[in-house]
Amino acid sequence: MSEKKKFEDSIEGILEHFVFRNEENGYSIIRIKPFDSIREIVATGILIGVDIGEKLILRGDWIFHPEYGQQFRLKSYQVEQPVTKDGICKFLSSSLIKGIGPKTAGKIVETFGDRSLDIIENEPEKLETVEGIGKTKRKIIEDGWAEKKGIKNIMLFLQKYNLKTALALKIYKTYGDEAFQVLRTNPYRLTEDIYGIGFKTADSIAASLGIERTSLPRIESALHYLLRQFADEGHCYAPEKDILSDCAELLGVDHILIENVLRQMLARKALLSRKDAVYHPLYYYAEIQAAEKLLRILRSKEAGLSYFRNVDWKVVFSWLFEKHNIQYSPKQMQGVTACLANKVTILTGGPGTGKSTITKALTTILEAKKYKFLLTAPTGRAAKRLSEVTGQPAQTIHRLLEFSWQNELRFRRNEDNPLDASLIIMDEASMLDLLIFNHFLKAVRHDTHLILIGDIDQLPSVGAGYVLNDLIASNQIPTVRLNEIFRQKNDSSIITNTHRIREGIIPLFSKNRGDFFFFNAETPAKATALIVELVKERIPRTFGHDKAGKIQVLAPLHKGEAGISALNRQLQNVLNPHSARKTEITTGEKIYREADRIIQLKNNYEKEVFNGDLGSIEEIDRENQIIKILYDNRIVEYEFYEIDQITHSYAISIHKSQGSEFPVVVIPILMQHYIMLQRNLLYTGVSRAKEIVVLVGNLQAVETALRNNRITRRNTMLTEILRGENVS
Repeated sequence: MSEKKKFEDSIEGILEHFVFRNEENGYSIIRIKPFDSIREIVATGILIGVDIGEKLILRGDWIFHPEYGQQFRLKSYQVEQPVTKDGICKFLSSSLIKGIGPKTAGKIVETFGDRSLDIIENEPEKLETVEGIGKTKRKIIEDGWAEKKGIKNIMLFLQKYNLKTALALKIYKTYGDEAFQVLRTNPYRLTEDIYGIGFKTADSIAASLGIERTSLPRIESALHYLLRQFADEGHCYAPEKDILSDCAELLGVDHILIENVLRQMLARKALLSRKDAVYHPLYYYAEIQAAEKLLRILRSKEAGLSYFRNVDWKVVFSWLFEKHNIQYSPKQMQGVTACLANKVTILTGGPGTGKSTITKALTTILEAKKYKFLLTAPTGRAAKRLSEVTGQPAQTIHRLLEFSWQNELRFRRNEDNPLDASLIIMDEASMLDLLIFNHFLKAVRHDTHLILIGDIDQLPSVGAGYVLNDLIASNQIPTVRLNEIFRQKNDSSIITNTHRIREGIIPLFSKNRGDFFFFNAETPAKATALIVELVKERIPRTFGHDKAGKIQVLAPLHKGEAGISALNRQLQNVLNPHSARKTEITTGEKIYREADRIIQLKNNYEKEVFNGDLGSIEEIDRENQIIKILYDNRIVEYEFYEIDQITHSYAISIHKSQGSEFPVVVIPILMQHYIMLQRNLLYTGVSRAKEIVVLVGNLQAVETALRNNRITRRNTMLTEILRGENVS
């Protein structure tokens, strides 16, 4: 009997190596060493919850791959724990059990031989006889072993639902031993409790468990899910007709049934409504409370800066000129006087129009008169820039409000413990979402003056709301619009071009030396190759190698050959390639290695890192399953299961770049990005650059973006509430 015939239906052997493993869906290419053959065999298929060193029984058939030759395509499999010393050592070394790395695995197997797994399972106290394992480490290994078993069981349970295998650990971490109870009784809880699990996944689990398509929990969960989808798109509410039709399409059930459930939820105030809008209570009350607080501040006769109502402004500006050697324009003087005279003031304008000059003048005056003031911004990078401009300390809103996290977000600064300041300056106010703005206003005293500074032509906030634009549109807040360009250093054309883009005019591109360049690349593949060359070689060589680490690629889209994902893979390969000296881990198609540049994808209040924070991987500790990331001279530790909170940042989205400045910005802009080619997107991306801008793509795409000045209207009612209009 030939060897091929012998293994035609099944293979038994030891898993030696993963050639490829997709953590998203479990598809794997492995090398397995059969018990009755001296050569390894390549097998392919879906493998969930298996580790190197384990015994596998594979069933399937043989195929011939034109490039890779003969392979075994598996249809089903069984997993058994390894029984040989070699297999056990490989299993313990590679299966990511907390507390066990290759060295510790070797010592355990050397001590207990083929009884090692039995010892860990049933007599873990004996591990303390192994060199280097004390009580603390033994407990870590014991807990890690229990966790590994629980996760594997969940992975095997979930494999038929196309759930990302990486999420099994998060389910286990969230629910522990109750995980199976939750999965079997109310899988819709997953969408509320676990980042990364959506309604459709929970719904597929519910369907397999026999939960009725018309059940109340299913419809209620779908309505909550759709409202979250609207919020993710920036809306504070969903029009009733839209959410009803979307829900009917999502669930495939009768429209009237969904409407009845919605009426029940509105009756018990699980959801709220005004006019024909459906709200989550958070956004409903946030709009009302924010509007009421702003109007109370505006109308309050108490004013912490009443001194400036009768000041001689000629004397003030003469003193400022002597101090800063700046001749203020009439519009800048209007900005300074308005901010100190009014209770609430908005300053808006593009780059170089004097916002920073006014801010510096305000803080100088207040400091001289010994008034207490506070400076804040939505992000850490924006707060840092504000501090650099003024020479005064600035904080993020979260830190200013003294946030804390104990199962939910709380702020120590609120109505009962307000901020102590005569004036508060909020920079980059275009990034404000409704919820954080409402929390902020709760902590502002009625006598405090409030200044909101921002550029309304930039992209709106990532979170729900259209705060700065709504405030201006209400005509209730004194607003100074700055439109004259002042800042133009060293014949720089960046600011000029930023304003040309805002007006829909094609930028002026530099030739040879300069600071604003366009490189033609007609296809995404050519654009990606050119961007890699520019970042790695041409920009550092032309402008100085100190620029090498200061280049940020900003892209409109995540997908595609010139999308963020593809650019990150290519840039990582050349800027931080594989090295035996650098530890790395693989999750799905991504490889994370030490020295990688990364970005945080969600607010994590426990770790005090926020959506958009940039850092770098300092260390990957495989034995303890910890990734150490450096953010602004602060090390933050992540467990391996939390890795979906970060991603590479060699290239990031233009949305994520808001509030930041980078010395050099490179932007791909192609017709393949058509869906995202908008004027405010290009404007925001270009305005992030301090020294050099490089566009890579085709002029048709640039012209398309400039023509597209349609701003997607967000569903909000803050403007109407501020105006006192009837919105009930």
